[in-house]
Amino acid sequence: MANTILIKNIDSLITCDENENVFENINIFIENGVIKSIDNNIYDADEVIDGRHLYVYPGLINTHHHLYQTFTRNLPQVQKMELFPWLCTLYEIWKGIDSEVIYYSSLVGMGEFLKGGCTTCFDHHYVFPQSAEDTLIDTQFDAASLLGIRMHASRGSMSLSKKDGGLPPDSVVQSIDKILYDSERVVKKYNDNSEYSMRRVALAPCSPFSVTAELMKESAKLARKLGVRLHTHLAETKDEERFTLEKVNMRPLKYMESLGWIGEDVWFAHGIHFNDEELNLLSKTRTGIAHCPISNMKLSSGIARIPDMIKLDIPVGLAVDGSASNDGSNLLEELRVCYLLHRLQASNNAPTAYDILKLATKGGAKVLGRDDIGEISIGKAADLFMINKNRIELVGTGYDPKSILGTVGFKNSVDYTIANGKIVVKDGKLVSLDEENLSYDANKYIEKLINKI
Repeated sequence: MANTILIKNIDSLITCDENENVFENINIFIENGVIKSIDNNIYDADEVIDGRHLYVYPGLINTHHHLYQTFTRNLPQVQKMELFPWLCTLYEIWKGIDSEVIYYSSLVGMGEFLKGGCTTCFDHHYVFPQSAEDTLIDTQFDAASLLGIRMHASRGSMSLSKKDGGLPPDSVVQSIDKILYDSERVVKKYNDNSEYSMRRVALAPCSPFSVTAELMKESAKLARKLGVRLHTHLAETKDEERFTLEKVNMRPLKYMESLGWIGEDVWFAHGIHFNDEELNLLSKTRTGIAHCPISNMKLSSGIARIPDMIKLDIPVGLAVDGSASNDGSNLLEELRVCYLLHRLQASNNAPTAYDILKLATKGGAKVLGRDDIGEISIGKAADLFMINKNRIELVGTGYDPKSILGTVGFKNSVDYTIANGKIVVKDGKLVSLDEENLSYDANKYIEKLINKI
């Protein structure tokens, strides 16, 4: 039986399609997870939504996150730290994570995403304590399935501990053999490269200061053999730059290039400290960047050169980064902060609010290697969210609906989120679970984690 939705008489439909269409008083018909028509026709449907007062946008796409960090938000001891001391402090907590922490932190983080209009989540999980189960990524996919979000997970990794010159403690690093074995297992079990896929996997060694060169090389070989993408942190801080110059006598991007870590199947998180030559190399090789403005600000890491990247046609997506450096999982908030940050830094050369919306939709799709999501058009996946314009905080904003999310901003729960043609948020609430019970259970496991210290 067909699963169909008709959204009729939409006030404003912001498509982010190739023609930048913004339609008024229009209908969308969805069938089996796919957008079948955008016109003024009325179709029989299992569910009909009255869109008379709704602004409709493509589902947002997050290109870098650490869901487990949802359980270490707002800790007072790290609020004035930069990246390296921040990491060293939090590793002492994170080495206590287990499958319960992963499951509930994933539900909380991805639930927060859906309530903020984000329909695709990429998560970079790289902490595998020796005391934890071997199925942490499996647990994340279970959480994503319950919520109904489109999930790109990574089999992350760390192999360079403190005793070998890295940052993480011994208890959270693994051998190369174990990492590669489990990477192949996770890819073969979960990665689905078909159109409209709800599950994909990337291989993602953590960073230049927590993995060996051998692991980077072998991960790249394995990813290309299995047909999946590659991801890591890069050029996030000057400390990282000093680390690679001291250890291998190369700047971070040159080091990655020497390891085979560059090209259309690679994207880096942060990408703040690139020079002109490096930006040109990213552009030439079509290597992507996940831009994390709030995290970059909180950790005093710097401001990425997003206006220059856009001019050079470097693939750029928007991201929240981990909830311990954000401290949230709200791409709507990220969108407005991104717009304002670059207005401050670049003035008239900054991207417009609508440009930032496109980074959070089509840009994210490109970074994740997808052409079936990121816009509202016929034949694309039915991933979208809707906001009722008749709210006090949106009074007087209706002259340019495509820019509202950047200029005015909207941080509340959206009215509807549809992912893969299914309503997953309705009237601002998650459809699949009780949020109050989830909050209670999650806080219980947070207390258990913190008490392990």
